[in-house]
Amino acid sequence: MPRLRTPHIVIAVAVLLGAAVLFKDHLLPADPAAGLLTAEVRPASIEQTVIATGTLEAYRQVSVGAQVSGQVTRLYVNFGDEVKQGDLIAEIDSLPQQKALAVAKAQLASVKAQRAAQVAALKRSELAFTRQKNLLAENATSREAYESAEAELASVRAQIDALDAQIEQSQIQVSTAELNLGYTRITAPIDGTVVGVVVREGQTVNSAQSAPTIVKLAQLDRMTVRAEISEADVIKVQKGQPVYFSILGEPGKRYEASLRMVEPAPNSINTNDGGSSAAATGGTDSAIYYMGVFDVPNPDGRLRIAMTAQVSIVLASARDVPSVPVSALGRAGRDGFYMVQVLKDGKVEQRRVRIGLEDSINAQVLEGLEPGDQVVLGDAAAGSTTTMRMRSGPSMRL
Repeated sequence: MPRLRTPHIVIAVAVLLGAAVLFKDHLLPADPAAGLLTAEVRPASIEQTVIATGTLEAYRQVSVGAQVSGQVTRLYVNFGDEVKQGDLIAEIDSLPQQKALAVAKAQLASVKAQRAAQVAALKRSELAFTRQKNLLAENATSREAYESAEAELASVRAQIDALDAQIEQSQIQVSTAELNLGYTRITAPIDGTVVGVVVREGQTVNSAQSAPTIVKLAQLDRMTVRAEISEADVIKVQKGQPVYFSILGEPGKRYEASLRMVEPAPNSINTNDGGSSAAATGGTDSAIYYMGVFDVPNPDGRLRIAMTAQVSIVLASARDVPSVPVSALGRAGRDGFYMVQVLKDGKVEQRRVRIGLEDSINAQVLEGLEPGDQVVLGDAAAGSTTTMRMRSGPSMRL
């Protein structure tokens, strides 16, 4: 008999469990907090930024050129060399300049010799004039002889003045020839690194139209970043704002600086005529970008010319302020408040919240919530943790 009762007991227990589940699902009220995704109001750092793409340049770069024409007979530097101001970089065949200097010196010597001869003639003319003057006083000579001696003296003095002018001109020619001879020895105008070698030994350069570049020098201990800022964002940006960037090779390293300037016109204005017209700015259908410029130290030389920089210009920031995920915010009212759902004591209630700074993740809470409050992000059963937001006001309210 005990063995025959065991199946009946199992069936009875199963019936009781089914009845309990049915009672819980259909007769007891559902838990409003069940299945809700929430986030706690907690301190966070928020910053509002303008994103731009920049290019690194040397803080100072100089193209060292040749001011005289000729063959490059010697090149003393190579790509990557460090040079000091005054170091010899290259030499150009100086034979034509040496000959020109010799001719200029010979001309100067010739004019000086002519002047010396005229100085001797001046002495004779002065003596002759003095003698005629004394004789005329004693009526021992004619006035014609006296006037002839006076004119001769004036002529010699005029010739000496003319030769003095020629001497000065010849001295200028000698100085110019010496300068041109010095141009055949090309030296570094600044301390820097050779970042470009344009010519090679044996190559002939011609400076008739423009100074040909021999090498390019750059100071790399400080770099300049030129970042393209769209015309939609440039009105928010101004000199002195904090800025930071990273490079593609070190995306986790953050370089910080401050904005030195924002150029008043796009780069395209330098290649077109017409001032601020549409033609000068690239046309009405083209995107317009303005250059934001800032400098950053580069003591270890890790930053290089032409690297790409991912730039963030900080418009405003707040540290360790109460914040909520932006996905928790509902519609913004005309008064600037947002409606959020808060889970408290197992129940969901509506709150009016005033928001301050906001980035793509968090929003600063100025009023309506306290640290530790649980805001509702969404329903886990819906498969999403975000809500659609329709906002009528700006995203930043200070």
